[in-house]
Amino acid sequence: MLSNMKAVKKRAYQSPTRQRQADETRTRIAAAARKLLEEHGYAGMTMEAVAQKAGVAVATVYAVFGSKTGILSEILDAARFDDSYQNLVREAMHTTDPRERIRFPARIARRIYESEHSVLDLLRGAGAVAPALAQSESERECSRYDAQGGMIQYLVRSRSLRRGLDPQHARDILWSLTSRDLYRLLVRDRGWTAQQYEDWLAETLVESLVRKDVPR
Repeated sequence: MLSNMKAVKKRAYQSPTRQRQADETRTRIAAAARKLLEEHGYAGMTMEAVAQKAGVAVATVYAVFGSKTGILSEILDAARFDDSYQNLVREAMHTTDPRERIRFPARIARRIYESEHSVLDLLRGAGAVAPALAQSESERECSRYDAQGGMIQYLVRSRSLRRGLDPQHARDILWSLTSRDLYRLLVRDRGWTAQQYEDWLAETLVESLVRKDVPR
């Protein structure tokens, strides 16, 4: 019994170390893949090349990410959701003025879409990438929709939601206005600056979602 207890304690003690090692391996593989993508494009970012550059076995790359699509998703997420993104989210959560809080999705959307451009630009011309990433990006959109529910619930709890607007429609509006497609149309296609996009979106979100009689 005593030896079993020692074994359990030993496993529990070693677990954080193993997790840290796994995280470090994952980060090293993603960094190697990003470097290959920059130097040789999508075609040169083979699983074998990634493994060699990261100093791990090819089987390890497959075990961690499953496929090139998995690695690309990791690279995109690293660009989108870095420390500056996390700081914006925390700042939003600590903002109590409804008008100011609803402006944060505009700042966050700009931050995400600007950051991912560096990766997406590297994938231009790689026709096979779009279909491969379609399912992953669809899942990201579902996650974005789920995450934005908290913002609408805050407006409901603070009695700041625009009169006559039910929470479901409010959530749909927030999700649609902060979409990647709208950013692409205005910034990439129509030539708006990122700041113009953010300013317009912030004002539009306030006008669309917040009660007119909420104190300024």
